[in-house]
Amino acid sequence: MQITVGDFILSRLKAVGITEIIGVPGDFNLSFLEQIRDFDGIRFVGACNELNAAYAADGYARQRGIGALLTTYGVGELSALNGIAGARAEHVPVVSIAGAPPLYATEFKWAMHHSLADGDYTNMLEAIAPFTTISCRVTPMNVVEEFDRALHTCLREKRPVHVQIPSDITHLMIEVPDTEFSTKLATSDPERLEAAATAVLERLATAKDPIVLIDQDTDRHGFTEQLKTIIEKAGLPFSQLTSGKALLSERHPQFIGTYNGAASAPGVQDRIENSDFLITTNPRFIEVNSGSYTHDLPEEHIVNFGDQHASVAGEYFVGINTLELLDILVERIPAGKFDGEAPGIEDFVVDKAAALTQARMWPQMVSHLQKGDVVIAEAGTSNIGLGPLRMPEGVKYINSPIWGSIGFTLPALLGSMLAEPERRHVLFIGDGSFQLTAQELSTILREDLKPLIVLVNNKGYTIERFILGMEDEYNDIADWSYADLPKVFKRDTTMKSYQARTEGELHDALTAIASSDTGAFLEVHLDPFDAPRGLQAFGPLTADFDYGPRGPRNP
Repeated sequence: MQITVGDFILSRLKAVGITEIIGVPGDFNLSFLEQIRDFDGIRFVGACNELNAAYAADGYARQRGIGALLTTYGVGELSALNGIAGARAEHVPVVSIAGAPPLYATEFKWAMHHSLADGDYTNMLEAIAPFTTISCRVTPMNVVEEFDRALHTCLREKRPVHVQIPSDITHLMIEVPDTEFSTKLATSDPERLEAAATAVLERLATAKDPIVLIDQDTDRHGFTEQLKTIIEKAGLPFSQLTSGKALLSERHPQFIGTYNGAASAPGVQDRIENSDFLITTNPRFIEVNSGSYTHDLPEEHIVNFGDQHASVAGEYFVGINTLELLDILVERIPAGKFDGEAPGIEDFVVDKAAALTQARMWPQMVSHLQKGDVVIAEAGTSNIGLGPLRMPEGVKYINSPIWGSIGFTLPALLGSMLAEPERRHVLFIGDGSFQLTAQELSTILREDLKPLIVLVNNKGYTIERFILGMEDEYNDIADWSYADLPKVFKRDTTMKSYQARTEGELHDALTAIASSDTGAFLEVHLDPFDAPRGLQAFGPLTADFDYGPRGPRNP
């Protein structure tokens, strides 16, 4: 079958469930954009800049399982690189596509705009390669092989890939396979699969305190529902890392709390570190999810599920499709029971005249969250404030605990809502983070999306204040009229703005928002020197780690 290069690429993206490509136009991708315009089932959503587009593609992929980004050569793809690197760090599959100079220009090393004018057309791919699993330029002769390889790798490894498409090839006809693109993973070696299942079940049969420890790869590799079934069938208690927050219900009777090394919920560190059968899913410990490296997992008792392998108490089983292994365990694991009960969630009692504080605002916010919400929490105050609180059933919690690039969440909100427009989205973002990517609010309004955006106005970088420079000017920012911005970005917007300085004003605003069918922008005002308790502890520990005993905190 013969189709154009552009239509082939679009047909592949459609086959994996992509209906929106997010990006920024540029002269090297305009030909491809015309093909997107005419293609049935995929549309282009323009972002305000390439970094925001990359963040949005990341947010989209967290809902759909894969996202797509479109930029132009050099200036565009490098502007998006921070977002691509974040997807790599957080194990999010994003297909990054960049329009490139014409093929003849790259082959004959013409000096062109958006390049270094030195005829080198390998440097952009080399710059992006460390942050992707594949970084390549396609031609009419290799595009079928190379794009399929990139797409399969992206889906299998849960990492971003980057593909440059020369501007003069998108409308050329090529021969493509008649068979549909398959998203299925390779099957397991039968003997290794059976041996792994037997080893897991034999260890479980003798365990006295088996526990499941959830982290973000549980979600990325699609293990969540199978592990939930195993937990409930066998009556296993479970915990989570802060980087795996709310993947399973935090209000489930079998949830014992969050593991974070010495900063764990009460009693959790002892349970996890003394378990004689601990299921993990490739946890990755950094300072923020390990209690500043105070974690100590019982290596001799770990049963770890990776995406293409498993290990049982140090014995490795390769050639395993772990989804198949989990299916066997769901079927064969013995039924058990759990005697615990769901934790009681206290009703928040509003003190109407009380000024908003970090200690009380976050529980008040959670009391208004609904079952099935998508909650997006910016790195810093928002994520730390929400971290200890148990989300309602079915909440999807999106954050960037490892990469932690501030400003990520507003564009990620755009992408997530494009992928799941029927779910209510609630974004919590600080004023400093918001100022980095604020213009993407205009795209959210242009697309007529209706989130609840909670802007935490504490007049600066609170997380940085508690690390160093509590009252220094470098942690201050301009105090924008944030609540006016929806009208600035879209004069006829239906989004309504609210402000709150007291618990009573916050209660009234959240009540009005809950009964409204429009988007909402809620600005909450807090003392710039107030912070969640976790941040107050995190700041000095970070300073000591970053600057050492002779650093500025210890002159």
